[in-house]
Amino acid sequence: METSFALTGKGYVIVAADTTAARSIVKMKVDQDKIKDLSPHLLMAYSGEPGDTVQFAEFVERNIRLYQIRNLYPLRPAAAASWIRRSLAESLRSRKPYSVNLLLGGYDTSLHTPNLYWVDYLGTVVEVPFAAHGYGSYFALSLLDRYHDPEASLEEGLATLKRCIDEVSKRLVIDPGKYKVKVVDKDGIREVEI
Repeated sequence: METSFALTGKGYVIVAADTTAARSIVKMKVDQDKIKDLSPHLLMAYSGEPGDTVQFAEFVERNIRLYQIRNLYPLRPAAAASWIRRSLAESLRSRKPYSVNLLLGGYDTSLHTPNLYWVDYLGTVVEVPFAAHGYGSYFALSLLDRYHDPEASLEEGLATLKRCIDEVSKRLVIDPGKYKVKVVDKDGIREVEI
């Protein structure tokens, strides 16, 4: 019952993910951070099989950090999305594919634009203005389609996200509970409260 949302606005990307770790009908943990900071202006929300998600998120984080150490500058969001897509596509063709869905949000400091990428376990990647993964996406995507504004301020973007969270809490059979929300913009990554 994992749920993650993301949306772009005027100079920012907001990414939110529930904090529940569950298997079948058992809730094992309610404080898991499913958003990984990859670099100062790049973050990734992940969902899928519990072992795969953590392993793949750490693999991506370490390789993006290695790239930054070797080249003395970080990967831009588009390049990171491309590398992640290739890694997922290669694993899909191996004996042990990763079952991971991702929302990759970043701020391109050279172009001064926010970027959001929707990535699924088959290695499909697409740049989108808003996105969602999990059961909550069935309810949230229609709200995001209606209320998303690419020129919205951060406060308006957070209000739209709050609408999505409230709708999922009201309509989904099992309420995911708490959400962790992070914003990435020209100043970097920070956590915000809703």
